[in-house]
Amino acid sequence: MATDLIVNATSFEIRIALVEFGNLVEFYLERPAEKGLVSNIYKGIVKRVLPGMQAAFVDIGLERTGFLYVDDVNVKRNGNGNGEHREIAACDPDDEERSCCGGTISETLPVRPHGMHIEDLLTEGQEIMVQICKDPIGTKGARLTCNITLPCRNVVFMPMTDHIGISRKIEDEGTRQLLKEIIEDLRPAGTGFIVRTVGESASHSDLEADMEFLLHLWDEIRDHASKVSAPSLVHEDLDLTLRMIRDTFSPEVDRLIVDNRMVCERILKFVETFAPHLRTRVQLYQEKAPIFDVYGIEVDINRALEKKIWLRCGGYIIIEATEALTVVDVNTGRYVGKNDLEETIFKTNMEAVKEIAYQLRLRNIGGIIIIDFIDMEVESHRDELVRALKEAVKKDKSRVNILKVSEFGLVQMTRKRSSDSLFNALCEPCFYCHGDGIIKSRDTICYEILRKILVTAEKMGDSNVTVRVNPQVAAIMSREESATVHNIEEQTGRRITVVPDKELHIEKYEIVWEQK
Repeated sequence: MATDLIVNATSFEIRIALVEFGNLVEFYLERPAEKGLVSNIYKGIVKRVLPGMQAAFVDIGLERTGFLYVDDVNVKRNGNGNGEHREIAACDPDDEERSCCGGTISETLPVRPHGMHIEDLLTEGQEIMVQICKDPIGTKGARLTCNITLPCRNVVFMPMTDHIGISRKIEDEGTRQLLKEIIEDLRPAGTGFIVRTVGESASHSDLEADMEFLLHLWDEIRDHASKVSAPSLVHEDLDLTLRMIRDTFSPEVDRLIVDNRMVCERILKFVETFAPHLRTRVQLYQEKAPIFDVYGIEVDINRALEKKIWLRCGGYIIIEATEALTVVDVNTGRYVGKNDLEETIFKTNMEAVKEIAYQLRLRNIGGIIIIDFIDMEVESHRDELVRALKEAVKKDKSRVNILKVSEFGLVQMTRKRSSDSLFNALCEPCFYCHGDGIIKSRDTICYEILRKILVTAEKMGDSNVTVRVNPQVAAIMSREESATVHNIEEQTGRRITVVPDKELHIEKYEIVWEQK
């Protein structure tokens, strides 16, 4: 089978793998205790308006306030004269090329009125309805937008925007025009809809059913919002399993394999409602061997957490993530080529391009990405490299921007970040090095202790010294540096006793002065 969706479901964790031609290309994880918040709708209270940042912080009932940028807020004026009514609407800064789980908006949505600032639109204490468009990441609160979007199988509903959009991946002009006409005929005045990629083959009745469902859902959300006090959750999006069925399970997916009977029945019920033609592709996995082991997914996940990835040619890439950006370094490694150095470099770089695009998608790496390819002298090779990279990322649902090779031989790119990377989802900072990735060497700790003894000895009177250290540092002091310790004993006239303590961190130690 070319493409499979594989679901491993337990009471404590849901894991979903998208496998193309036997290779894991996307991985999704949801734990009940750490459920994602993207697409949830809240009734919030504006806590702070910051003109200097043109943004506001909104309390939506989470641990940290959400961040609402001015371009995510717009004012839609209704009525005239003395009875002017102001309805808070909004525009996402990514609307011009918004990812819609497989499609993008092809036209530009309206932006906030020219000259309007955040202080003109919001006031502290104001209640507004917002939607999370980016989960809290690290120390940052959730990214918010007032531009509510409600996705269904074939369309996305934008209740506060007068707009019709068609996924850019629907390329046939005749189909695009037909879909526009259907949506225009069906939609209520002043509302917006986007036809998603999967909606290309949807019938008039399919589109109408989706639209009726979304309109009814929006009425329920508004009714609920009018009855609750802020801050409150107004609407919770589907869980990961049903969200993946809605957004990813399409005719391009050959099989959906689930290893949990209850979850499988739930999926079948959902599919019967929204995509009955795909029902026969849902399969229950009943073998004893773990499903992720059988399909080699566990191995792929573990490999995706490694920094070094080997290429088939013998070269390799290194992926290093920092707070601000991710750096990818390409090296020839064991690959020495045949005759021409430039050709060896070019082949390594071209193979790295495919692997980098694959790893960015699999690891869900977002933000700024800097790729340090091996320097190439031939201009045509550099141009071909960028073209190949742009082609390689076309399957990626996240929006990607790629610049030309810089004067330093670097390729700069961005990939839209909407949730934690695979690394952040599965790992946590090392409790030993606190995420630094390095610790002081044993020699450094040893010399640090000896310096403190030298500095303190004169103040401590007639005392000997006991040093409690990690056993690894104790070994250095008692063996390799025993002569140095003996010299300091003679220099200070103090006896130094080294006591190993396995409970101590390798960088921690205690110096105790005791009367002779």
